[in-house]
Amino acid sequence: MLVRDWMTPGPLTVRPDTTVMEALRQLKERGFRRLPVMDEGRLVGITTRKDLKDAVPSQATTLSVWELNYLLSKLTVAEMMARPVITAQEDESLEDAALRMQEYGVGGLPVLDSAGELRGILTITDVLRALTDILGLREGGTRLTLEMPDTPGSLARAAGAVLPSNIISVATSGQGGGEGQPRRRFVMRVTGEGVRDVKARVREAGIDVVE
Repeated sequence: MLVRDWMTPGPLTVRPDTTVMEALRQLKERGFRRLPVMDEGRLVGITTRKDLKDAVPSQATTLSVWELNYLLSKLTVAEMMARPVITAQEDESLEDAALRMQEYGVGGLPVLDSAGELRGILTITDVLRALTDILGLREGGTRLTLEMPDTPGSLARAAGAVLPSNIISVATSGQGGGEGQPRRRFVMRVTGEGVRDVKARVREAGIDVVE
């Protein structure tokens, strides 16, 4: 699960001297939310549709039409872009990039190769697309949430109880528990033979089925 497998390649870019109105026009036409800013092939900043819109005077402005048009013709992306840019590497894991997005509170990361060249952009939408694929949501089946002791062998025990159904995805998360008794939840999606009775089989194996 590498960034390059889920990023949007060849993103739309602008130059620092691109006007704010031109950048907004390009975003609207292409349906994008953010623009990497390039100068002579080098990534120098990033701007978003919100940043650009916030730069445009509101209708309540006291400027005349002539003054407003003059101002907008002079306002450039360089004055609105964020820098330095938080980026991702195309060969790093998707989860590392997603964690960086969360830590810095950004909705997208320009993706660079080992030489520092811009190769794509990774957005929250791309991360969600990867998540739904990893969890097998488009493959149907039955979702199981199991709670078990956080000890070696718990996943193997749960997998054995699910048989003869087929596990197409599994995810885990720690859920605390009493003192000295850590618990872990296993979220599985299963298909195939015996799926109708899979919850009953798991309960018979002494495993708590949360949902």
